[in-house]
Amino acid sequence: MKTPADVYLFGTCLLDLFLPEAGLDAIALLERLSVRVHFPQAQSCCGQPAYTSGHPKEALAVARAQLSCFPEDWPIVVPSGSCGGMIKHHWPRLFAGEPDEVQACDIAARVVEFSDFLLNHLDWQPQDQGAPVKVAVHTSCSARREMGVHKTSWALVDRLQNVERVVHDHESECCGFGGTFSIKHPDIAGAMVADKAQALANSGAVEFVTADGGCLLNINGKLGQCGSGFKGRHLASFLLERTGGKR
Repeated sequence: MKTPADVYLFGTCLLDLFLPEAGLDAIALLERLSVRVHFPQAQSCCGQPAYTSGHPKEALAVARAQLSCFPEDWPIVVPSGSCGGMIKHHWPRLFAGEPDEVQACDIAARVVEFSDFLLNHLDWQPQDQGAPVKVAVHTSCSARREMGVHKTSWALVDRLQNVERVVHDHESECCGFGGTFSIKHPDIAGAMVADKAQALANSGAVEFVTADGGCLLNINGKLGQCGSGFKGRHLASFLLERTGGKR
């Protein structure tokens, strides 16, 4: 399998603002695998918050501002299933009939979620350098149902020789974040994240990993609120550390 020489990283606004270390770890991991990573400084948001709130015009304006960021015909790696799903599946609908529809669809076609890229484009065979450990994996709804990449995260973790992946209760259920859903329906969202956090904490794992920043912030926030020492981190950070890499 030929390794792509160059890729773009669409870092997502959540990682840029709240979890920059995860974005840097994703870059470090890709560069260790001989991939040149380009991070366009003008990138910001994919438009998902406005889009899922029922404001397509505003979403279109935000998404349109990203079009000039990816001029080369390189894969666009996205360390988030939800943001990847927005660009890949919803941009073609959002830009339908617009003068820049072709350009938007070209970008959408080049989007690859981070774990999918490592597994299916690079066929990465990690050499685990960590001590034996049990971890749980949380997959966002968009990653699971839109991008179909929950199994790629599982497969990457399963390739680590000293890591046992624990299947937890509520494995396929939403954490309650859902972007603006958690703001519009805080009671429902709060109950959902409470169930998810409890299931992860009771799984027998020492930590959880996820490839979606929104879910990570939401679940860790609930665990911290409950005073739990159990917490999670981004898949990129976990994989980099396990294989002896540094940011």
